[in-house]
Amino acid sequence: MADATATADTTATANDDLAAPVAYEWKGKLEQAPDDEPVTPSAGLPTLRREARALLGSLLRPHRRQLIPLIFVVIGQNVTMLAGPWLVGLVIDNGIKDALAGDDSTIVLLSSALLLSALVSGVLNRIFLLRAGRIGQQVLFDLRRQLFDHVQKLSVSFHERFTSGRVISRLTSDVDTLNEMLQAAMDGLITAVLNIITITVVLLVLDLPLAAIAVAAFGPLWLLYRWFARRSSVVFRRTREAIAAVIVQFVETLNGIRAVQAFRREPRNAALFARLNGDYRKANADAFRLHAIFIPGVTLVGNLATVTVLVVGGMRVADGGLELGVLTAFLLYLNQFFSPMQDIAMFLNSLQSSTAALEKIALVLNEEPSVPEPTEPVALPQPPRGTVDLDAVEFGYVAESEGGRPVLPELDLHVPGGQTVALVGATGAGKTTIAKLISRLYDPRSGTVRLDGVDLRQVSEAELRRAVVMVTQDGFLFSGSVADNIAFGRPEATREEVEAAAAAVGADTFIRALPEGFDTDVRKRGGRLSAGQRQLVAFSRAFLADPAVLILDEATSSLDVPTERTVQQALRTVLQDRTALIIAHRLSTVEIADRVLVLADGRIIEDGTPSELVSAGTGQFAALHGSWADSLV
Repeated sequence: MADATATADTTATANDDLAAPVAYEWKGKLEQAPDDEPVTPSAGLPTLRREARALLGSLLRPHRRQLIPLIFVVIGQNVTMLAGPWLVGLVIDNGIKDALAGDDSTIVLLSSALLLSALVSGVLNRIFLLRAGRIGQQVLFDLRRQLFDHVQKLSVSFHERFTSGRVISRLTSDVDTLNEMLQAAMDGLITAVLNIITITVVLLVLDLPLAAIAVAAFGPLWLLYRWFARRSSVVFRRTREAIAAVIVQFVETLNGIRAVQAFRREPRNAALFARLNGDYRKANADAFRLHAIFIPGVTLVGNLATVTVLVVGGMRVADGGLELGVLTAFLLYLNQFFSPMQDIAMFLNSLQSSTAALEKIALVLNEEPSVPEPTEPVALPQPPRGTVDLDAVEFGYVAESEGGRPVLPELDLHVPGGQTVALVGATGAGKTTIAKLISRLYDPRSGTVRLDGVDLRQVSEAELRRAVVMVTQDGFLFSGSVADNIAFGRPEATREEVEAAAAAVGADTFIRALPEGFDTDVRKRGGRLSAGQRQLVAFSRAFLADPAVLILDEATSSLDVPTERTVQQALRTVLQDRTALIIAHRLSTVEIADRVLVLADGRIIEDGTPSELVSAGTGQFAALHGSWADSLV
């Protein structure tokens, strides 16, 4: 029940956070939108747009050589497509006239040319779509890989601040939005822009007065574009935030489904989801309303221009000032002139949404790890001795400027190589914080953490992870076999080494009893195994990794008494000739330590062997030991 309660608290906190106004990301961090203000970008928007453009440019740059031939393909398709109306005009003015005079060769030649241009245009369009689609998918592939790799490299502090649901939103929803934009750009925008430019030239060549009418339509179209761009940028940013909030709520609820059901949070979560889902629906409805004005507006301007050209041109044909074939070709070109406007309108619709998505992705990619990789790593002694030193270390999770207090104020600690040290103290005393600093999940605000005399900030991440391993209370397992999970820290390990590691911690007995032994699939988060079994697999994983420093953070708290005794016996083997820090409330686990440190408010208040502290008869450890001994009676 303790586990369920903890999960319930976490889920409740996440859900209650979502009950507040939708959070939006700005300048690399999450901030909360004020209750009385809409979620809109601030004055920093141009900077974000530059970042988004820079990201898109970096993704397209490797494909420049593939894009250049596509330009010629598009130009060829554009020329063959534009030849159609011109040939139709020649058929009307010349082909029919020659046919009436008994000469059918002209109309046959022009019709053949018209058919050939249509076939060539279709073939070129197919080539363009296939190659452009391939480039677009490669760009998205590179982006997903880059985003995934970057998120993995970001420090724990980022993942504690940035919910998993928002990361999933960046990797899925936002990338899918970019996919729509790339398809619209590759398929419609390039062709549309070329069409507008070339058709404008053709219209001016065909008839200058009629072309002036068509060009005059650009005025209201430009005003319409400006109106749409100003309003849609705000709407689509709100849409991206709304769908991110929906995904966050969904992911958080599923992650804590046991606690949700145990504490009957379904109605509350359903109400929260309904509100967030309603916000997303409203944001999309606002986008559709803009779209419902913009697209019909473009169509209306085009139709008015076409009607005007038809009336003026018809009167001139009747007066003999314009040939019917020229007017027909002009009207066909005019139709092709305004049709691309629809494509551009659709692209702008995708562009506004994808720009907001690209900004969100750019923000994540611009996040820097709070524990950066050293530019010039210093190698640890080989093999590492495991000597740990904390010199005047000060650390706090919340900056003092934001009202936080140091968890560790000026802590000094020396742990000789090969010594097993138990950290004891009340919750919040700083035990786990020390473990995180030695694992370099965080860097201290001041002071230095050293391993074998080398500042951890100078040790490469790969070498540090080989030298220091931490086993936590949850013992997280990934989907896959038991053997795969044990070999997680050493994928190159042989099957014999994996089985030997399991035997060393006493895990092989239950593993061999599983349906497929070491090849048994543990399923999602190790759900096929009990909490104790998962922890034994985690111990096997740590033993196989063979670190110089092993940190056990409440690692035995989920074990039953018989299993704990088995693990304690195995730990004497596991901890031999290596430095170990044991964080535990069970004094049965603490007793195997060479040294006990009692912490209070981030300071060491007692330091000695278990027997020395107990025999002293005073102090917190002696009191804890007395209470524990009484509980065994």
